[in-house]
Amino acid sequence: MLKKLTVALSERSYPIYIGQNILTNFQSFPLKSGERVLIATNDTIAPLYLNAVEKMLEENGVKVDTVVVPDGEKYKTIETWNTILTSLLAKNHTRNSVLIALGGGVIGDVVGFAAACYQRGIRFIQVPTTLLSQVDSSVGGKTAINHPLGKNMIGAFYQPQAVVIDINCLKTLPQRELSAGLAEVIKYGIIMDQDFFNWLEQHIEDLLALEPNAMSYCIAHCCELKAKIVAADETEQDLRAILNLGHTYGHAIEAELGYGNWLHGEAISVGMLMAAQAAKLLGHFKESDINRIKQLLIRAKLPVTKPEMMSTESYITHMLRDKKVLSGKLRLVLPFEIGQVQVIDDVNQEIVLQSIELCQ
Repeated sequence: MLKKLTVALSERSYPIYIGQNILTNFQSFPLKSGERVLIATNDTIAPLYLNAVEKMLEENGVKVDTVVVPDGEKYKTIETWNTILTSLLAKNHTRNSVLIALGGGVIGDVVGFAAACYQRGIRFIQVPTTLLSQVDSSVGGKTAINHPLGKNMIGAFYQPQAVVIDINCLKTLPQRELSAGLAEVIKYGIIMDQDFFNWLEQHIEDLLALEPNAMSYCIAHCCELKAKIVAADETEQDLRAILNLGHTYGHAIEAELGYGNWLHGEAISVGMLMAAQAAKLLGHFKESDINRIKQLLIRAKLPVTKPEMMSTESYITHMLRDKKVLSGKLRLVLPFEIGQVQVIDDVNQEIVLQSIELCQ
């Protein structure tokens, strides 16, 4: 069964399609015969899905070019972005061409940024193949590449034409990647939906087992929550910042260890616990709720302690480079109860250091 949601952004609104076996359903793609597309994917996804998508589009009169880049967070770079742009130029794509991002969050972010830049902006379609990208990064128009000094520091807000989510793609997803996606799923419950968090406590093993009904509900609900936030605050001036729960800590882990050594969701898992500890130290969060979050993350097969090889002090260096820092002051999203968070400006560095120490 095909489910359709809408990200409501007036004239830039777009659909999110969620279902099984929709990767090769032409009706899910906002394309018509005679159009030109460039499918950008990575060398892990290409052998699995590229031929099927290419064949489906060509059978419907779409002219298809492809470009395959290396897989992994460490390739979310200006070099990969340039490879995609070079392919567009070499194959004489025009302002009417369409980019298709076939892959996980890295592909979605880099391709989206390339689409934002090529001839000052061309259409693109998100086709996310990992749980993390299906519930989070493919929706909302955040596109970026990494820099050695900071994650996602170079990019643009640029919305896709559509998001096509085929839950059957998760069948080829490694267990570690599935768990990493569940970190972002759990985040939604903590930041804005206590009932959903309660549901996750009851169904986390179903999600790990890829039970279709549970997974379809989970992805659709997360997309609905994110679409609501994006519609209210597209460029993260206010409300959208709550989606960054655990990310300031987590991005520090990724930058320090080298992108890809810890998966994004793994870093966010520990980052959310650090944020919860900071909230408790400030008198805003209960120990019992920290334990609930920790137990759910453990059941989702996610890490709950900081990397052994990373010193506590090294977090601060990276956190002060984060996009959310204002005038050199640490700005964190902190939980006040499960289902409610607040953005706290100028968090004392001693509190941050203590919150990190409590997660070892």
